[in-house]
Amino acid sequence: MALGKYSRVDNRRSSSSSYCSTVTIVVFVGLCLVGVWMMTSSSVVPVQNVDVPQENKNEVSEPVNKSNEGNTKQFEDNPGDLPEDATKGDSTVNSENSSNSQETQEEKPEEKIEEKIEEKPEEKIEEKIEEKSEENTEEKPEERSEEKPEEKPETNEDNKPDDVSNTETGNGENKTEDGESKKDNEEKNSDGGETKKDGGENGSDGQGVSEEGSGEKKSQAKEVELKSDSNETEKKSENSGEAKDGEKVNGQIEEKVEQNDNKESNENSGEKKENEQPKNQSPNEVYPSGAQTELLNETTTQNGAWSTQATESKNEKEAQSPTEQTGYSWKVCNVTAGPDYIPCLDNLQAIRSLRSTKHYEHRERHCPEQAPTCLVSLPEGYKRSIEWPKSREKIWYYNVPHTKLAEIKGHQNWVKVSGEYLTFPGGGTQFKHGALHYIEFIEGAVPDIAWGKRSRVILDVGCGVASFGGFLFDKDVLTMSFAPKDEHEAQVQFALERGIPAISAVMGTKRLPYPSRVFDVVHCARCRVPWHIEGGKLLLELNRVLRPGGFFVWSATPVYQKNSEDAGIWSAMKELTKAMCWETVSISKDMVNKVGAAIYKKPTSNECYEKRSLSEPPICPESDDPNAAWNVPLQACMHKVPVDASERGSQWPEQWPARLEKPPYWLLSSQVGVYGKAAPEDFTADHEHWKRVVTKSYLSGMGIDWSHVRNVMDMRAVYGGFAAALKDLSIWVMNVVTIDSPDTLPIIYERGLFGMYHDWCESFSTYPRSYDLLHADHLFSKVKKRCNLVGVVVEVDRILRPEGKLIVRDDVETINELEKMLKSMHWEVRLTYSKDNEGLLCVQKSQWRPQESETITYAIA
Repeated sequence: MALGKYSRVDNRRSSSSSYCSTVTIVVFVGLCLVGVWMMTSSSVVPVQNVDVPQENKNEVSEPVNKSNEGNTKQFEDNPGDLPEDATKGDSTVNSENSSNSQETQEEKPEEKIEEKIEEKPEEKIEEKIEEKSEENTEEKPEERSEEKPEEKPETNEDNKPDDVSNTETGNGENKTEDGESKKDNEEKNSDGGETKKDGGENGSDGQGVSEEGSGEKKSQAKEVELKSDSNETEKKSENSGEAKDGEKVNGQIEEKVEQNDNKESNENSGEKKENEQPKNQSPNEVYPSGAQTELLNETTTQNGAWSTQATESKNEKEAQSPTEQTGYSWKVCNVTAGPDYIPCLDNLQAIRSLRSTKHYEHRERHCPEQAPTCLVSLPEGYKRSIEWPKSREKIWYYNVPHTKLAEIKGHQNWVKVSGEYLTFPGGGTQFKHGALHYIEFIEGAVPDIAWGKRSRVILDVGCGVASFGGFLFDKDVLTMSFAPKDEHEAQVQFALERGIPAISAVMGTKRLPYPSRVFDVVHCARCRVPWHIEGGKLLLELNRVLRPGGFFVWSATPVYQKNSEDAGIWSAMKELTKAMCWETVSISKDMVNKVGAAIYKKPTSNECYEKRSLSEPPICPESDDPNAAWNVPLQACMHKVPVDASERGSQWPEQWPARLEKPPYWLLSSQVGVYGKAAPEDFTADHEHWKRVVTKSYLSGMGIDWSHVRNVMDMRAVYGGFAAALKDLSIWVMNVVTIDSPDTLPIIYERGLFGMYHDWCESFSTYPRSYDLLHADHLFSKVKKRCNLVGVVVEVDRILRPEGKLIVRDDVETINELEKMLKSMHWEVRLTYSKDNEGLLCVQKSQWRPQESETITYAIA
């Protein structure tokens, strides 16, 4: 209007001096109007549409990316000298910004935008920056654009952005100091597929931080905002007292969460997978803190309540110097065993050099001097295992493509080939008509066995395909099954693929990797073990691991057949068991399966031992530690039964499930536990710790579909708290106590759980692709001091199934090292979390295999 009015006046006047004066007034008034409009309106033209003069381009600290054809324009903040964590909340601009930016561009010509930038006083810019920083980057209602009032978001204190304290996920999800996701941002992320900018003012018209101006002024504004937010965060942290569960204990501790539920190509998108971490999941629930953090710091217990297995066995391997490696070049193992390679059982060079094999030395462990660093190949046609309990009846043929056992034992209902499946119709030679009937037959013969109550942890020797242990799950019984890797091709591999616990082992020249007096029942169904030879050395090993008062169930042909060979074995067994003071409780015959079983009971006192006329088998000397089990040669002697009320083995554990949560009677307050407390308190604290971690984090906060999980291993168990917390799921957990850790494995068995000793510098006695989930709590940082970490990670890859999960809790340095290594193996990083130098990592194995191969000469036939 004003411009038109003065134009009409110009038409009437002819004086050139008046004309120039009028033009000057028009320009001046116009500039004033533009200045007034700028000061009163929050709709500053977005920076990305500004054509910055050439002389100012070097001063711009935030590069501008121009869009094409109306696409949303993006820019990245250059952190300059700011600390790294000060900018980690920044992301891309929301897609809503593009439409509003275009409307503003149409209303204001580019020439006037340039003029405004050049002539705007610096003092006013600085004043505006100070106002915004004092207001904590929140716009006043009257300053917001009135062009689209219906799109103005609701702002409250809970949704206030905080760049410094924000945690971040791998998918761009921004979390507040409490760890709670910003729901408004997530809704917009899922609709637009882009992440909203958190570092700015969250303006209504998609302006974001672009309202701060351009060039150096904008960088200064950003710095002021960050400092303001940082100061406010520090004040909040200082005033915060003891945090509740799931909250920070110390707000000044930097926390970082990165969750990647998509493939690497989608890591920065706003899309989420179905099994992503719940939006309301607090990161402290992923890695609990508070009263439980002291459990992460173990005390030195070498001279405390428990010594280590390495000390007991006096066979700890010589330490190897850890090697640091930044780049990884993977190859597939070229070995005779192919996809079924077990390094310590397939060392053919060592086996060929054995002087004798009469004690099954060739079926025992012969580990290479250095663990292999190549990856085991996948069988062609491999697919994810069938879920339990269907897997007990059938498995995919191509996952374990072996037919020899079906050909040899098919008529005995061990295993049969049925199209693309391998099926298990009966279970074994001794129970061709079903394992459940056979299990009930045993309990009927000796009711005191009381499956699932008095008898909870069982050892099955020569397990075959482990149907006995598979059906004992229905009775709430855990069975540790083992059989050698021999001519009965892949029997243990069948068991593991079915979801039944088993390891490859043999009773040869060394003790089994279990403590003394831990199994409630030992079972042998036609296991072909010569118990009676060489002074009963092998049966005496069973006596070592059997609880006083426990039962030995021997279901074999000598019990019920009368040919000369069987009769001779039966006679020898009668003499041996009598000399061992075992009581013959029952000799029964199953009329359905046409088999018999002799059931013996181990004594609960030393009275019988003292009354024997002949000391054969002899009593072991007191210097012989019955708990020493790692690479200890077998001895043909018996250990005395504990009689002191405070000694382990003098009493039977409480019935299941009461024994799971109650500290064992032989844990004394005078003993110091692993974490420095009195042993019973240590046990209880560990139990509560893992119950909380599993419930609040593992089951709901890590995106794991537990219906796909069956075979689980705790690679460094302490008291078995992790396994105990999972007891209500349809899974089983192999608890591994490393040989250089406190010997707490007897406690695990006392709880009604099971496990074994192992040295992770060597391969585990299992087939490749055995486990669905591996859990490693502060394992890798300890084991890399003695072993080649690459070899340990390769072993993890070997025993974990494709699509299986690995959960690691360790120091941040080790977590970062593992993450790089696993990424190079094409594993998917699903979650990372760090706090106060402690980290959590959850990764998923892929089916990727390298193209190159490496020949392992000692594993070639």
